[in-house]
Amino acid sequence: MTWLVVGLGNPGPSYAATRHNVGYLVTDVLAARMGGAFKAHTSKRADVVEGRLAGERAVLGRSRSYMNDSGGAVSTLAQYYDVEPEQLIVVQDELDLPFGSLRVKFGGGDNGHNGLRDIRSALGTGDYFRVRIGIGRPAKTGNRGGGVTDHVLKTFSRSDRKELPVYIEEAADAVESLMTQGLEATQSSFNR
Repeated sequence: MTWLVVGLGNPGPSYAATRHNVGYLVTDVLAARMGGAFKAHTSKRADVVEGRLAGERAVLGRSRSYMNDSGGAVSTLAQYYDVEPEQLIVVQDELDLPFGSLRVKFGGGDNGHNGLRDIRSALGTGDYFRVRIGIGRPAKTGNRGGGVTDHVLKTFSRSDRKELPVYIEEAADAVESLMTQGLEATQSSFNR
């Protein structure tokens, strides 16, 4: 069995350190643990690392398109590597969790996350694993508005940047735990 672990984010250096790219940051850690480096997939829709992670066969993936168009790359990788949705782990930013929070779940709605919405559309299901990393909502804009877009595309504050590496490592640990321990054990260990 092969696991497909997809980190959501936007390509390019101008987005590299933004809140929306925490999924990419987690896959960087996982790639280092695998001893690999991202390279272009034959489809040219994504970058991948193939190998073993936590003793399991795994493919790490990152779309070469923007967050809102992640579904095509995820679907292409799932088909290429013959991965069912139950073997897919998507690592994403989550506005509705405070910074530093982590939640692992299977399935569920898109909760306004355009990357998840596009993946659901491309796969025809939302039944896959999610590692949700809290980035918090902007304080002044409430639930809607341009403030949310500005918030996710900004870099982390100086104080958050100090703590971020710990949370990224924990999210990477949660991915490995999902692969080896299953959902319930992972939720018990990492949901906070």
